[in-house]
Amino acid sequence: ALVLAAGRGRRLRPLTDLTPKPLLPLGDTTLLDAVLARVGEVVPVDPRSVAVNAHWLAEQVAAHVDGRVHVSVEQPQALGTAGAVGALQDWRDGRDLLIANGDAVLVGDIGLVDFVTGWDRERPRLLVVRDSDRPDFDGTWRFAGMSLLPATIAATLPARPAGLYEAVWRHRDLDLVPAAATFVDCGTPEDYEAARRLVKSAPDRG
Repeated sequence: ALVLAAGRGRRLRPLTDLTPKPLLPLGDTTLLDAVLARVGEVVPVDPRSVAVNAHWLAEQVAAHVDGRVHVSVEQPQALGTAGAVGALQDWRDGRDLLIANGDAVLVGDIGLVDFVTGWDRERPRLLVVRDSDRPDFDGTWRFAGMSLLPATIAATLPARPAGLYEAVWRHRDLDLVPAAATFVDCGTPEDYEAARRLVKSAPDRG
């Protein structure tokens, strides 16, 4: 698995001026640790099985996860969601990837085991939620921060700045899997506060 944690979080300034966005608090944990816990439902969280990329305030991210995961520091520039995969070709070692956004909050059961085990390993599989106000696909579905990338496609991605949407998703037949969970992308102060309230009010954060 790859957890994406390299973003600058400009829209969340000044919160992210001194703290990387994935290390912002979320209840009794951080955004990044919440994502790692979810990934841990299907992948052992250790340096062989999980990587975290870092760019902005990378030393803080690296120190936070030291010894728990493999860290891919991207300098002098962030590589984007596709370039991050390209930079991990040796570590990936021919394996498929579960990719999770380090700032995505999902509250509720998303059926992650079924999401992974039911995959055909041929098409990129994306977790989505119904959101006609901010759709990414078909005017209905919004990407919910977790995807599966076949090894055959991952192997074609170079370590240069690019996004998965531009490099892969817009050119491929996608397997969209709707989730009943509530999804918040913590890109703005308003969304981040909404996620904090949501987590605080949910006895079971899924």
